[in-house]
Amino acid sequence: MNQVILIGRLTRDPELRFAAGSGKAVATFSIAVDRGFGPEKQTDFFRIVVWNKPAENCANFLTKGSLVAVQGSIRNNNYEKDGVKHYNTEIVAFTVQFLDTKQSRNDQGGGFNPSPVDTDGFQAIDDDDDIPF
Repeated sequence: MNQVILIGRLTRDPELRFAAGSGKAVATFSIAVDRGFGPEKQTDFFRIVVWNKPAENCANFLTKGSLVAVQGSIRNNNYEKDGVKHYNTEIVAFTVQFLDTKQSRNDQGGGFNPSPVDTDGFQAIDDDDDIPF
C-alpha cells in the first residue's frame, strides 16, 4: 500500500500548466509540514502534484500560506540530464482539502471589527431607564 496523508502550508502559490498532448490540467506546489515539537521541532517540505479539475481548483483558490490536507501516493522519479542521473520524490494527490481560506489568513484578530460610525447630526439617547414590564 502506498498512501500518505499530510497537513501543511503552501510555501508558494501553485503553478498551473496543461500537459502536452492530453491537455490535462496539472498543478504543482510545495507544502511545509512540521515534525516533532518544542526544541526538537523540524520542518519537512514536500512537492505536491494535482491533476485535472482539482488542479484548477488549487490554482484558483490556494496561495502561499494556505493550510491544506493532502491525501495521495509517493512517487519516486528519475531522469538523466547531461549524463547525470537525477532523482526526485513527489506526492501525487488524490484529494486536497482546503483547511483555511485566504480571508481567514488575512484577518488580523479573527474577530469582528466594526467600521467607525458617522455620528454627525445625531445625539446619544440615554436609555438606562428600567423597562416598564
